[in-house]
Amino acid sequence: MSPTTEVRALSATAVPAPAEPRFQLARYRDLSLVPVLLVLGIIGFAVSPAFLTSANLLGVGQQATELSLLVLAEALILIAGRMDLSLESTIGVAPVIAIWLVAADHGARFTGLGLFPEWTAIPLCLLVGAVIGAINGFLILKLRLNGFIVTLGALTLLRGLQVAVSQGQSIVNLPGSFTYLGRTSWLGVPAAIWICGLLFLIGGSALAWLRHGRALYAIGGNAEAARAAGIRVDRITWAVLIVGSLLAAFAGILYTGHYGSISADQGNGWIFQVFAATVIGGVSLNGGRGTLFGALTGVLTLQLVLNVMTLGGVPPLWNQFLNGAIIIVALTISRFASGEKQE
Repeated sequence: MSPTTEVRALSATAVPAPAEPRFQLARYRDLSLVPVLLVLGIIGFAVSPAFLTSANLLGVGQQATELSLLVLAEALILIAGRMDLSLESTIGVAPVIAIWLVAADHGARFTGLGLFPEWTAIPLCLLVGAVIGAINGFLILKLRLNGFIVTLGALTLLRGLQVAVSQGQSIVNLPGSFTYLGRTSWLGVPAAIWICGLLFLIGGSALAWLRHGRALYAIGGNAEAARAAGIRVDRITWAVLIVGSLLAAFAGILYTGHYGSISADQGNGWIFQVFAATVIGGVSLNGGRGTLFGALTGVLTLQLVLNVMTLGGVPPLWNQFLNGAIIIVALTISRFASGEKQE
């Protein structure tokens, strides 16, 4: 027997193959909220028979659409190993700037520049979102600034810009084309729900089947290893930041159409709900893990909890406390479910 053969034989006997565990909780994290949703449905019906009516369920779905798009954006960014806190400001500032550029002087306190025709309001809103994402990406990836600090600063800066441009008041003189998607219904279901479902389907399919989509998991898991494997880490990450801001701007369009106006504080405080829904949906804050289906169930769980609380007469003042508690509990469950070792 040669020395090489002896070494291989010794290694095979000295290091036994690890046994396959019978049950891995991490494999089922994406489906863990499905039974929770069923339980919430039972509780909701017990609290009020109106819970299972089509009007109530469609109302919950309509209210969840804007938050869902922010969660979709944040989930993609988190899977890539990054974080964007400025999404909650983008949902407000992008519509404000778009209307400011197209609105004429109506004799109200808010006066726009009227530089572009009204039909360009939606493209301009999306363009603003793309520019915000591009600037964030430049500061993070090219100047190598801390992503958390950059997006936190952008959150504050954009919030101030929104208040300044809107002059601290709600904007109600909106073009019909800008509010159409948020207020219309297709086949008896709000168009926003159809659009949101389609975008989640496209995003989930991209992560599962497209090369660049699968690359997000590699980048989030180990950026240096992904770079060594030939993946263009910075380019793909930059694109994800732009797509995330685009989705936030589009969420602003749906939200504006839903309520028929743009408030000066639109989106304020939403980032906490975004992270709550994303984390309980199984998306890891460390990057490289999670699915959009799990993130969507996280949104639905939050919205159903709030709906059940409302039907049960619980004051809405407890909502913020509930979101914080859900984040902490979800992080604890995620820590043990993933099997990660504490360093």
